[in-house]
Amino acid sequence: MERILIVDDDKITCDMVSYNLQRDGYETTVTHFGADAVGLCSEEPPPDLMILDLMMPDMNGLDICKEVRKFSNIPIVILTVKDDTFEKVLGLELGADDYITKPFDVKEVSARVKAILRRTKTMSIPKEQDKKTIRHDNLLIDMNCYELRINGKVQEAPPKELELLFHLASNPNKVFTRDQLLDDVWGFEYYGDSRTIDVHVKRLRTKLEGASNKWYLKTVWGVGYKFELTE
Repeated sequence: MERILIVDDDKITCDMVSYNLQRDGYETTVTHFGADAVGLCSEEPPPDLMILDLMMPDMNGLDICKEVRKFSNIPIVILTVKDDTFEKVLGLELGADDYITKPFDVKEVSARVKAILRRTKTMSIPKEQDKKTIRHDNLLIDMNCYELRINGKVQEAPPKELELLFHLASNPNKVFTRDQLLDDVWGFEYYGDSRTIDVHVKRLRTKLEGASNKWYLKTVWGVGYKFELTE
């Protein structure tokens, strides 16, 4: 049974989200404090996914996200106030995989959780059945174990970030619009906007900078992005 960690200082919100996720077959753990959330994510086994409110009494949710990303790539869905674009973008830049705006529908929460966990389940598919490995100069993306290697060294990358890079690198020199990438990588359940793509590409470029002059993530202005091979 997959376990969802719910981090919010509002007891009513926690009870509502927890109740509905349990109805969908998930185990839930609730905490109202950020420091406890960081500790719970470091336990073995860790939660399968964390739903994180940004407004916490002891720690800012963005700081919690940053701390967890130092040692874990578990999927993080942030909760933020409606239309607060700055917090959404900053949360994604710090390693969150998705966001939900308040007020929200509990059915939306369940749909997001289900979609993200379904994608991360590919990690358990036997390698002989799942040949999801891409190699380019100084770059290895292995989706069998969700591993990114640059110049032979493992680089930490959240699941969604890695899935986006894998999709682009699997289709070299093909241009994708932002909406196509949302459909192909995030899936039809995604409720966010195309700025999510820009944030993830920005983070990837930081990790990939200087790795090779034989390929790079290129912006096709007015269209979208592509993984371009130069040789």
